[in-house]
Amino acid sequence: MGQVLFDYTRQDATGTSCTAHAWAKVPEPLGPEERLAWKERAAKLLQRHDAVLVAHYYVDGDIQDLALETGGCVADSLEMARFGRDHAGRTLVVSGVRFMGETAKILSPEKRVLMPDLEATCSLDLGCPPEDFARFCDAHPDRQVVVYANTSAAVKARADWMVTSSCALAIVNHLREQGQKVLWAPDRHLGRYIQEQTGADMLMWNGACIVHDEFKGLELDLLKAQHPGAKVLVHPESPKSVVEQADVVGSTSQILNAVLKSDAQTFIIATDNGLLHRIRQLAPTKTLIEAPTAGSSATCKSCAHCPWMAMNALQGVVQCLERGSGEVHVDEPVRSQALGCIDRMLDFVARNPAATQKPGLVKNIGAA
Repeated sequence: MGQVLFDYTRQDATGTSCTAHAWAKVPEPLGPEERLAWKERAAKLLQRHDAVLVAHYYVDGDIQDLALETGGCVADSLEMARFGRDHAGRTLVVSGVRFMGETAKILSPEKRVLMPDLEATCSLDLGCPPEDFARFCDAHPDRQVVVYANTSAAVKARADWMVTSSCALAIVNHLREQGQKVLWAPDRHLGRYIQEQTGADMLMWNGACIVHDEFKGLELDLLKAQHPGAKVLVHPESPKSVVEQADVVGSTSQILNAVLKSDAQTFIIATDNGLLHRIRQLAPTKTLIEAPTAGSSATCKSCAHCPWMAMNALQGVVQCLERGSGEVHVDEPVRSQALGCIDRMLDFVARNPAATQKPGLVKNIGAA
């Protein structure tokens, strides 16, 4: 595997931010015959180990296909959490990034949780160190602590609520209606969007997704002029200049459903391009255009793919099952403390199914 260096924003308890660095490993590409052989091998191992594969929309398309072909699921982080908790399999193979594996273990401590690569992380997780975040919370005890799913188990253990991009807007609005003030972490773009939509009193941590943060409002405006009939679908982790141009703002699953349910034929999509694999399978006649992440002089006009999601490979699925590698552990009392904020979210969503309803093609409206 090769290695690539990436920058991310890191904040400390005083609010001071800096640019930090992290590595991602790049798996060697497989040829068609190799992919088929690894998939067949993985499918047999999943059956042998009473295991189910739970994959995020952003991982490699072959892994997504393998999950669906073997009775697993391909979903956003909210549905991944629910599916893994409710499935009867004794082993969960979580293909995504580390916080997703931790969430699965928090919800299912009796199950073995494996990941193709435990080093697959997230810039939002890296940018919110647990010790600094705890001190930040301690300095503001009058606020409800609401953390995005893209955080470590230790950060969740300090929170009152966990939210995903599909239910964050509804939960923060619920807290606002109760007169609560919110301490929000870590994604500043999602936090800003929710604050604007709800009017909630929110104190923000300063983090960002290295993928969504790169979408460019000016370049998107130019691209829209080239495709005047296209609908623009944007994940709310994107900058304000991008969100303001959206026809739909929503989570990965909400973006997918917007394509499926719309009469439009052309869509400009501002999220990780891993999602396009599943959309193309479900809507093969629709035209999908990746939103731009760079200017006209750049070598790559749209490079929207998480380097850590890309670390998930078929070889890793096989190796974690064969060797028992990549096992996720969340020790007590962190696990039980983190469980509280996750259960609170799941209970809220169960009681309020409209909280994750799919957005319509209306400018800037729809659950985040």
